[in-house]
Amino acid sequence: MTDICGLQAQDSVAEVLSVRVRTAGLTSRDVDEARTHDRSVVRTWAMRGTLHLVSSDEVRWMLSLLGPVMIGKSRRRLEELGLTEDVRPRAVAALRDMLESRGPLTRSEIADRLARKGLPVEGQGAYHLIRLAALEGIVCLGPERDGEGTYDLLDRWAPNARNVDDLLGELARRYVHAYGPAGPDDLAAWSGLTLRDSRAAFRGLAGELMEVSFDGSRAWIPASRSDWLDTPIPHSPTVRLLPAFDTYLLGYRERDLGVPPEYARRVHPGGGIIRPTLMVDGKIAGVWTRKRTSRGIAITVTPFEDLPPEVTPGLEEEAADIGRFLGAEATLSFTPG
Repeated sequence: MTDICGLQAQDSVAEVLSVRVRTAGLTSRDVDEARTHDRSVVRTWAMRGTLHLVSSDEVRWMLSLLGPVMIGKSRRRLEELGLTEDVRPRAVAALRDMLESRGPLTRSEIADRLARKGLPVEGQGAYHLIRLAALEGIVCLGPERDGEGTYDLLDRWAPNARNVDDLLGELARRYVHAYGPAGPDDLAAWSGLTLRDSRAAFRGLAGELMEVSFDGSRAWIPASRSDWLDTPIPHSPTVRLLPAFDTYLLGYRERDLGVPPEYARRVHPGGGIIRPTLMVDGKIAGVWTRKRTSRGIAITVTPFEDLPPEVTPGLEEEAADIGRFLGAEATLSFTPG
């Protein structure tokens, strides 16, 4: 988790499947244990102001950098909801006091209590207030209660989070190590920072980076990872079943290098949706669905084009591993693209 800064976590099942595809041997129960019992990871709003699963040790310095930027982008919406500049501190303080004495609480419980104090939480008001408090480093998501999410004080989940002196440089450094080859435009798109700050971050890391030509464009990788350029291509294809909203497709300004443009709408149909995808050697080669049945999990893959026979073993392994990870037998089938 530390290596990649965080995983998109707006969908709880996709969140844990993002962990699966980047680890070996873990199960969804292990991920839940890490979040709700060990509290080594925490779910909160971070990059781009969206929900992420991040390391509890790293969450505070990341919010110190990203929080003010995302709050600034949300100011107009907060004002529209009645959470004006003079109301916000009072509302956040009331939320903090409430969670201190009664937390964790569900969103409806929070809204009811705040409404009694005369605070504007109608409609989307409660959600945006909770998000605001999270971006300020006060609140995070707590454990589920009867299938419903709760919110709690971040102090209870990340009491020993470390500090960082060079916030911008540290985030850029982590980003390039996880996503390189990449450039400032990509860092800005992934993080939500301004392009000006992203360019400044790359300039600050100039001594640590190596410039490469990537599909005709300038990009950078960590100089310490120059051996990447000489790594031989594996003989057998690398096959992965990526979940919905996977960070692999959210880490760059453009998706054209990973997603063939003619199939882009099948991956990203609009409305912020990014479908589960089949990746073969770094390229998205199809989409897939997962369905619970009385016998286990039915995985259906829809390739964009006919798959080479050598892809099938890796695809079968991926489907079986999803079943292992989720604790149910998985079956694999195909539908024509």
